[in-house]
Amino acid sequence: MADLLLDETNSQRADALVLIGKPSKITLLNLLTRLTQEVNATEPRTNRVKLHLFCENPAELLSLSKALTSWDAIACQLRDIGLCQIEGSHTLLALDGRFSLTIYLGKFASLLKQIPHPKGELCLHWLFTDPAALGCIDHKQLWQMARLSHSASKLCLLQTASQSLNEPQLTAFLSQSQQAGFTVYQCDEQLQDPLQPLNCVDEIDLEIAAKERTALRNRFQQQIKYNPVEQAAQEEHPGNIAIIGGGVASACLALSLAERGKPISLFCMDSAPGQQASGNKQGAIYPLLTPEYGPLSHFFLQGYLFSRQRIRALTAQGYDIAHDFCGVLQTPFDGRSKKRLDKIMTAQPWPQEIARSVDTVQAGQIAGIEIGQPGIFYPLGGWVSPQQLTAAAITKAASLTQMEQDYHTEILRIEKRGNQWHLYGKDQHGHSQAFGPFANLVLANGRHLTDYPQTAKLPISGFRGQVSHIPSRGQLTRLSTVLCAQGYLTPANEHLHCSGASYVKDPDNLDYSPTEQLGNLDKLRSSYQQTWVEEDVDISGHSARVGVRMVTRDHAPMMGCAPDFEAIEASYQNLPQGKAHGDFWQKSQAPIHEGLFILGGLGSRGLTSGPLAAEILAAQLCGELLVPLEILTLLNPNRMWMRKLVKGKAL
Repeated sequence: MADLLLDETNSQRADALVLIGKPSKITLLNLLTRLTQEVNATEPRTNRVKLHLFCENPAELLSLSKALTSWDAIACQLRDIGLCQIEGSHTLLALDGRFSLTIYLGKFASLLKQIPHPKGELCLHWLFTDPAALGCIDHKQLWQMARLSHSASKLCLLQTASQSLNEPQLTAFLSQSQQAGFTVYQCDEQLQDPLQPLNCVDEIDLEIAAKERTALRNRFQQQIKYNPVEQAAQEEHPGNIAIIGGGVASACLALSLAERGKPISLFCMDSAPGQQASGNKQGAIYPLLTPEYGPLSHFFLQGYLFSRQRIRALTAQGYDIAHDFCGVLQTPFDGRSKKRLDKIMTAQPWPQEIARSVDTVQAGQIAGIEIGQPGIFYPLGGWVSPQQLTAAAITKAASLTQMEQDYHTEILRIEKRGNQWHLYGKDQHGHSQAFGPFANLVLANGRHLTDYPQTAKLPISGFRGQVSHIPSRGQLTRLSTVLCAQGYLTPANEHLHCSGASYVKDPDNLDYSPTEQLGNLDKLRSSYQQTWVEEDVDISGHSARVGVRMVTRDHAPMMGCAPDFEAIEASYQNLPQGKAHGDFWQKSQAPIHEGLFILGGLGSRGLTSGPLAAEILAAQLCGELLVPLEILTLLNPNRMWMRKLVKGKAL
């Protein structure tokens, strides 16, 4: 079993152990026990132990969740994933992030070919735990596995899996594995006996396989040149990452990086975290569903579950984060919105744990007050205090890694000299400050994302939002779920409800607005023609909070390498229009600012999308296996331009 976790050739921790098919309870518990021992015996924190599991049947995740009674955090998340049946990749974390389990739910072949790989080789070992899964593997899938594998990777079969093949099938499998450069081993369910080799790969086989693996990687990279997924620069300051920002995005990124042992420098213009758009008292967590169920809905559903995991883990460790997974009830407010909600629910057979239709009576029972509308209920949704989540994530990050925090520090200019980034700004007294050099810089600073020449052209806009604070009284005290219609209304927290929010593009000030306060009330009135709106919703105290959220046209966040728009525009101007123009962009590396990354544009659902986007960016920065390509393409900051350019359209 030790051979699966340690690559003796390079004396380094294996990047991941991959399970294919449903593992038995005994196998999984043995693996988790051994991996826990590896984590506890490993220093420094950068040696993260990873387990990947490919599974096609969500019911198998429910079965596994019941077996992991001693792994509560993972068991709970496995249950959520199994019930929600959301395909794609899901990251589950334990032991302060030093152990991660990534679930790939769906068809093995289609998921495998969608996984990008870092430039460096990965040290992966593959374990077939299910006879049914082994019987479906062909040479194409073996070569995709080889594309993601270290040259010394092993392919292991449980005895029950290998015995499921007849002799001709096993012979063919061993031959195809050998051609792909894999030595195949057999092990028992307890994973304790020495591994028994079933084939032998000689030096000539390895040499041929290595060349083919390189060719496969090059072909894959050629296909995604328009969508660069470069990892963190490793120059004079390897792993040294600066983050500008102090909200949910930057806090969750700091935590994800800290769990990987990366030193961090955090710069925030305010006196404490969560003072800008992340400073609201309450924010809703629920997915963004569309009738098409494309990558956008897919990403938000994955984010939905990851945010729940983050909040549960931090609160379980004693951090004070006001929250309640009380569900979210979305109701129509006019004919058009009703048609859209109906279309969402009829277009897909959503599992009950994701979303279910409720009639007027059921809606009132769920809400605890009369609604007078049918709607969609998201039972795993709810609300959380963004400010407390932000503070907890930063505090936790600082406990895990070397983390410098500079508050009252406004970064006015960023400059790259050589291979390093330098930051220039001022403190609260107006005194000039300079920081750096840093090999890597992440801009996660919300409405200030486009303040710099390098990012000024990003297609993203700021929208002012005023959230009204409403005293809890009368029938409002019985509200037991988040209401979402033309506006939203939360259950009480500290005797106040939050309602809103206004939506004003490119605001010229962040002052309290009586007009927007009244507008928030009008949204409730138009959504719910009930007595409690008129009698119990009181805005006369003029209590509200104003922030600016950054929004993209396609509603997806921006995450990844910062595009170099000047270089893109220069190439565009020098190229002929039409098909030749499109061919160029499909084959050429999209220009980026090396070592500069973007995390922003979270919009009005940042609590759902932010933690997962931060986790994906941390994985990219650290050169880990990434989420399927369609999600990276959805989030890439250059996507607005590249969607046009690769089709030969005008910029």
